[in-house]
Amino acid sequence: MIPESFIQELLNRVDIVDVIDKSTPLKKAGANYSACCPFHNEKSPSFTVSPTKQFYHCFGCGAHGTAVGFLMEYQGLSFVEAINDLARMVGMVVPQETRDTNKPEHKVVVGLQESLQQAAQYYKAELKKSPRAIEYLKARGLSGQVAAKFQVGYAPAGWQNLQSVFPNYDNEALSVAGLVVENDQGRRYDRFRDRIMFPIHDQKGQVIGFGGRVINPEDTPKYYNSPETPLFQKGHELYGLFLARRAIRDAGRALVVEGYMDVVALAQYGIEYAVAALGTATTPFHITKLMRQTDEVVFCFDGDKAGLTAAWRAAMNALPALTDGLKLSFLFLPKEHDPDSYVREFGKEKFEAEIKTAMPLSQYILKHLSEDNPLQSQEDKVRFLNEAEPIMQQINAPRSAMYLRKKVAELAQLSIDEMQSLLKLPNLNKAPVQARPKLTRTTNSLHHHFCLTMIMQPALVDKSDLLWITGSSDDDLLLRQTIETCLMHPHSKPVVIMRELESKVDANIIAEIKKELNVLDETLDLAQAMSGARQQLKQLYLQKNESALLAQVSEKPLSALTDDERILLRNLGSKAKK
Repeated sequence: MIPESFIQELLNRVDIVDVIDKSTPLKKAGANYSACCPFHNEKSPSFTVSPTKQFYHCFGCGAHGTAVGFLMEYQGLSFVEAINDLARMVGMVVPQETRDTNKPEHKVVVGLQESLQQAAQYYKAELKKSPRAIEYLKARGLSGQVAAKFQVGYAPAGWQNLQSVFPNYDNEALSVAGLVVENDQGRRYDRFRDRIMFPIHDQKGQVIGFGGRVINPEDTPKYYNSPETPLFQKGHELYGLFLARRAIRDAGRALVVEGYMDVVALAQYGIEYAVAALGTATTPFHITKLMRQTDEVVFCFDGDKAGLTAAWRAAMNALPALTDGLKLSFLFLPKEHDPDSYVREFGKEKFEAEIKTAMPLSQYILKHLSEDNPLQSQEDKVRFLNEAEPIMQQINAPRSAMYLRKKVAELAQLSIDEMQSLLKLPNLNKAPVQARPKLTRTTNSLHHHFCLTMIMQPALVDKSDLLWITGSSDDDLLLRQTIETCLMHPHSKPVVIMRELESKVDANIIAEIKKELNVLDETLDLAQAMSGARQQLKQLYLQKNESALLAQVSEKPLSALTDDERILLRNLGSKAKK
């Protein structure tokens, strides 16, 4: 484990401008630096880097992070690798936390992340011990180098093999992480047995789940995934995305296939920009994730009935996330092939030539709707319009929506005006309704404003600031935690203060603060802004406390009031008259 104190010191020493400029040349733009975003294709720069805050942020795709996050996102490094790279840049040596051997060892409760990582290491070690599993992978054309890159492993046959890894086999974390299953009699056993194991990684490169593929073709199911857990939601994750990010940006496209072996086999042949959904249809979340990497997504499905069904579900699920700058297309392989077998038989060049002929989304939709419809009779055309209407309703991208509407109208032999008068379709020319800007600062924004100034200038925070904050709301907690963090790190950069707060404050509030920090004007006189916000908040808390006291005193009969309470009531009454 890398000590948190070292990570904070590293972030204080590193200059994010130097880190990013090595990969993406930056230009000075006022107080910040800018460039075209390295995470999505754009013609005008919307990617900014703040030397003061030590954050990067893209106002186009929403990419945001620290120097550590940039190395992980752009170069595909794990968290530990990114820390080591940054440490080398500034001449620091990464220490490791060690257990004091003189202290008695306490029973360790293994967490979800740690249990998954330990299981991945176990499966990887077991692969080397299994000639049968190694022979299977060799027969599929997989090299040891690619297997190591994807951290492929093997779960041996047997019911409780993981007990050798986790002596506390009854630990709740193992069942929550999806590594063990409990039957009706309360007996525990390993979820994955006699399967090739594919670790699933999140955007930080951490293992969040597994996919297991059978070796024996008679076993079922063919693919078996981890269940949904606090770390792993199938509808949000894509297998191979962490490793494929750099290749996706270099190729300018992402290829979505159906299975783990397809991803790994394509990588073996130099097609490293493939990802796979995890036992579920492609979702709008998947599309949004891929849009952060590229503007072109190609879906590649088997040509059999199951592949055709999966392709249509993917197309329908992608509609809400569609934008005019995104190109979605569909590639269907011959019935006897999947991407794995096709690339092994015909090679990379032939496969990529097929990708270039993939069918655009609009063309695919029209082809699917008219495949079993001759469009000859009036009834045929009515059925065609009925099936096309809910599809057109889901497309919010104006140009893509208009193009599809014209094509649908042509096939139905109607003018577009006639068709739109018949169908309930959203108005593409209607400007989105924008809320009127608030002229006065809300209490919530006042709390946030004070926090932002503290994060930017922690040295300006005073111990006395903790004395006037009362209450236990989220905003009260935010103020206290920010003040305490700034007092502990008075000379730290905003990136360090934010990192510390992330472990202390609700994630939704942190997300709001990050958004506000991105747009904070760095030319502000922060000392003056903090002083003004402090004064307003102190007055606000004073009024709140006085109101609470008044309510408390007012509940007592006049005869029961003390002299001090009578004076308080009189003073508050005088203020109210004024």
